[in-house]
Amino acid sequence: MKYLWRLLLISPTVLGIASSVGIAGAAAKEVPISTDTSESQGKNKGQEQKIAQVTSVSQLSDVQPTDWAFQALQSLVERYGCIAGYPNGTYRGNRAMTRYEFAAGLNACLERVNELIATATADLVTKEDLATLQRLQEEFSAELATLRGRVDALEARTAELEANQFSTTSKLQGEVVAAVTDVLSGDTNNSDNTTFAARTRIEFVTSFTGKDTLFTRLEANNIVAPDIGTPEGSFSFAGEDGDTNIALDALYYQFPLGKNTQVIAIANAGAADDFADTVNIFDGDGGSGALSNFGTRNPIYYQMDGAGLGITQQFGDKLELSLGYLANSANDPSDGNGLFNGGYGALAQLTFKPSDRFTIGLTYINAYNQELTTGSNRANPRTFLGGIVQNITNSPDTVSVPISSNSYGLEASFKFSDNFVIGGWVGYTNATSLSTRGGVIDRGNVDIWNWAVTLGFPDLGKKGNLAGLIVGMEPKVTSSSINEIDEDSDTSLHLEAFYQYQVTDNIAITPGVIWLTAPDHNSNNDDIVMGVIRTTFSF
Repeated sequence: MKYLWRLLLISPTVLGIASSVGIAGAAAKEVPISTDTSESQGKNKGQEQKIAQVTSVSQLSDVQPTDWAFQALQSLVERYGCIAGYPNGTYRGNRAMTRYEFAAGLNACLERVNELIATATADLVTKEDLATLQRLQEEFSAELATLRGRVDALEARTAELEANQFSTTSKLQGEVVAAVTDVLSGDTNNSDNTTFAARTRIEFVTSFTGKDTLFTRLEANNIVAPDIGTPEGSFSFAGEDGDTNIALDALYYQFPLGKNTQVIAIANAGAADDFADTVNIFDGDGGSGALSNFGTRNPIYYQMDGAGLGITQQFGDKLELSLGYLANSANDPSDGNGLFNGGYGALAQLTFKPSDRFTIGLTYINAYNQELTTGSNRANPRTFLGGIVQNITNSPDTVSVPISSNSYGLEASFKFSDNFVIGGWVGYTNATSLSTRGGVIDRGNVDIWNWAVTLGFPDLGKKGNLAGLIVGMEPKVTSSSINEIDEDSDTSLHLEAFYQYQVTDNIAITPGVIWLTAPDHNSNNDDIVMGVIRTTFSF
């Protein structure tokens, strides 16, 4: 009976020691990888080491003197120095413990006991304690052997992964967008057949310091938008000419400049969303979100395209300033091209976030020889005037008329709840023709407006899903002093609805419809309805 009583007294001690050490082992898995500076990492590392071995029960924030096991924990700290906590300074005494954790903790305590004996402090451990620990060690020898086997297997697997990994600094990812499209109603210039095509992207994301990003994307895209006689309703995932050749798409290097500044150097296929927040829940760059270019972002952003530089400056957590310059023929040394003599877009935007739910953007873009790429034909004056000159002069080649513009945008998004987001924007562009093309056309200005209201329903039916409604007016010429460009006579509405269903983490199917009333802002044109089924595979 005396021996049994002593065993009962010792067992809780062993359980407490094993539990604490086992929990410490599990807690180590919860420590996130730091992305702070090296100085901060040094501080965090020091904290982990300090918290890992407890020298006083007071270091455990969730252990109080009134707790029933307080004296037991205090005794274990003073007698054995074998108590550990989680990195955040908690003990979590009510947490369940697995047999594996018990076995690991018991082994750790045995090592501590052996250390005490070796340093001539064996009087802290009684013979009865040692006998009990030895017996427990024998009892759990199978679990210890299993644990050692699992560790060996993990080490072998880790070595194999390291030997065969793609790169120590790069991550390979990709996306395939397969789309079935059709014009369900309206005059389409004999372009009303059902089509099936795909856009494929392979991306290499590289980091040299853990804080920078070198992004390289290769793309092949044979998706062709139907010819409906107007830039309205253009698909966000369509290519330019249906070419299936693989080509270099986006290429940029992004890095921090101080604590609150991000710099991005773009070598190819840059866009405004690379450095500025477009303040739209549907901006998924064609692979997710809106099905149309208009529904993806305020059309004034499409005047940013090419190579250049972007800077984002944070002023606290509520205000952000974005500055950027992109040239669309930066690699062309011929006259009228290059980084500064060709088409360009220069952006300045203030993004204000008074709360986690509300975001508002104020955008200004100065552009030269850039188009909105959406809206009516007249709302893209460079292409429209070029066509007029080509017809008048009977030129066999495409004619370019130089155009400069100033655009102003207001974008907003408000999150009413986790499942309902309302947003929208308004955009104004004043474009000026800079040449008469030998007296063929007049110089002058055109005013172009656009607006939209968006309703988003995240996680509708399932986590990861997204339903969306978009109602708006694509870019429309409201006034003009150029006699070759008349005001758009009517108002066309863009109505878009889609439901993005997340089949798995890597597959999403998005059926949707785009309805254009009075296409090209002309009521003489029949309404056009286009149907889309987009399937996105990501890896």
